[in-house]
Amino acid sequence: MVKIVVREKDVCWEYADRLEGNKVRCKFCDRILNGGISRLKHHLSRLPSKGVNPCTKVRDDVTERVREIIASKEDSKENSVIKMQKIPEFKSPVAVSISAGKTLMAVESAPLIGKVFSSITSSNSSSRNDHENAERSIALFFFENKLDFSVSRSSSYQQMLDAVRKCGSGFVGPSAEDLKTTWLERIKSEVSLHSKDIEREWAMTGCTIIAETWTDNKSRALINFLVSSPSRTFFHKSVDVSSYYKNIKYLSDLFDSIIQDFGPENVVQIIIDNALNCHGLANHILQNYGSVFVTPCASQCMNGILEEFCKVDWINRCILQAQVVSKYIYNNSSVLDMMKKFTGGQEIIRSGITKAVSNFLSLQSMLKQKSRLKHMFNSPEFSANSSFANKPQTATCVGILDDNEFWRAVEESVAVSEPFLKVMREVSGGKPAVGFIYELMTRAKESIRTYYIMDEIKCKTFLDIVDKKWQNNLHSPLHSAAAFLNPSIQYNPEIKFLGSIKEDFFRVLEKLLPTPELRRDITNQILLFSRGSGMFGCNLAKEAIDTVSPGIWWEQFGDAAPMLQRVAIRILSQVCSTSTFERQWSTFQQIHSEKRNKIDKETLNDLLYINYNLKLEKSLKLISSEVDPLQLDDIDMTSEWVEEAENPSPVQWLDRFGSALEGGDLNTRQFNAAIFGANDHIFNL
Repeated sequence: MVKIVVREKDVCWEYADRLEGNKVRCKFCDRILNGGISRLKHHLSRLPSKGVNPCTKVRDDVTERVREIIASKEDSKENSVIKMQKIPEFKSPVAVSISAGKTLMAVESAPLIGKVFSSITSSNSSSRNDHENAERSIALFFFENKLDFSVSRSSSYQQMLDAVRKCGSGFVGPSAEDLKTTWLERIKSEVSLHSKDIEREWAMTGCTIIAETWTDNKSRALINFLVSSPSRTFFHKSVDVSSYYKNIKYLSDLFDSIIQDFGPENVVQIIIDNALNCHGLANHILQNYGSVFVTPCASQCMNGILEEFCKVDWINRCILQAQVVSKYIYNNSSVLDMMKKFTGGQEIIRSGITKAVSNFLSLQSMLKQKSRLKHMFNSPEFSANSSFANKPQTATCVGILDDNEFWRAVEESVAVSEPFLKVMREVSGGKPAVGFIYELMTRAKESIRTYYIMDEIKCKTFLDIVDKKWQNNLHSPLHSAAAFLNPSIQYNPEIKFLGSIKEDFFRVLEKLLPTPELRRDITNQILLFSRGSGMFGCNLAKEAIDTVSPGIWWEQFGDAAPMLQRVAIRILSQVCSTSTFERQWSTFQQIHSEKRNKIDKETLNDLLYINYNLKLEKSLKLISSEVDPLQLDDIDMTSEWVEEAENPSPVQWLDRFGSALEGGDLNTRQFNAAIFGANDHIFNL
């Protein structure tokens, strides 16, 4: 017998009229929406998602109800994922046998690590304990050597365990000398060989040199040089420029040598981050290398926009209020445990790659958990606990969470920031996104206009910030040319190119094709492309626009315009941001230490070369996954969303990581805002 299940009528239909063709009309604002009840829910929730315009007339109680419905569905999905990923528990290391305990007590003169390992050898008689003993040994290895727990998330961690298991019992790992010599040289050669394979594509695609800068708490300035092409990004070298940061001649010579390393004929652009942005250096490169462009980092520009958003009075006030709640929760273990219970184990804040990103990701997270937070603070379970229910801080938090104006501000903050977080995601991670930056910025600005369609003052406030950053920190003729050559933009009937974009495009052509002979037929080739003639207009070309990158599209369908094809491939194959993952601070510090001899420095240089490139390879694999490139795996417990210290200076903030600077890796994405201010040019040029 077949049972027929009929879906129940959605409760949200009471807020809309059903129309023909899967369309609905909102009963509050009379707007007609395509996509049925799902689009209506996002319309009524006033949350920025799926390109749905928020309803301006819906009642707050309806919005609250719809959000709870959406959240309940998302929770059911998240809980299913959590169940799949749950790791089986194992017994605590304390739970050893009585006989083992007697043995440990008897050997008082043995060192602690020996005592702990003796409990393993005395309890391995049963195969039932093998799994626990193995995990115990791994844990002790981490604790003894002060390894960061996040190391266990590395893909090579499990590969190592699998390889050791296949060797069977009695396997002895490589010695320190073997690691330092044989294996360091062998793996460096493998990484270098891979980079040589990538270099072969530069003749067609060209490459981008990326110059990343940072300082440490001893005011040392270093530049990391990387090279990027469509296949991947490689780390090249790290240079200490502390003694020459005011010397344009030295910096110019340094960049000359880097350009020669890769071949001037292969270099399309050099991305210089804000800390190294100086006219003297840029002018030297532009004057001496006619076909090379100097462009700023798009990710840093987006971060600068978000930083300015955070300075808007009502957004800053909203962030400070939200931080009062998060600090109270994360600095009280009982409240934190209760919060995890009410949110199903979910955090209410997020740590991002910069301070500004953390602010807006955390506001998004708190908005998602709004109903659960309010429920917790008003629950009998919370009120009955005298240890925190009657504290002044509790009343403050309740007052904030019950304030509708606060949540309105959170909603607006999330709405105005999300379009620029999206741009930041798209241009990060080593993807050749130079052909999309104009379109992405246009769509982000249009989101602001749509959201503030009834508030011209706020709309102008945010658009002025965006336009100022765009014109002063990001705009490049290369971006204009890439937009013109991108088929998804060129053939979009809704897009009409501004005269300035065409003007930039022609200037770029004159730069890349400097002689009349090279430009002889270029006008006819531009017409073929812009009119979609020949192969440009075939069905395969039209279908491929949305399925392959612009550079590959030109490679496949641009044969009728060979000179324009070569220019288009070289332009559209470039990235527009520096790398976004953690930089190896402690390793850099060790390499550039004056106390180290030449042999040690060479070894550390090799180690850094391998380590950085392995990290880059890992980040490449994450591009296609659902991992947010802007969000860190763990919450930064020293951030302003957790730590209660008042107004720590950047130096004090760095000092908290003294031990990490000596033996661990620091994350540039966490440190960027503290080290580099918006106008802090560390080279004073």
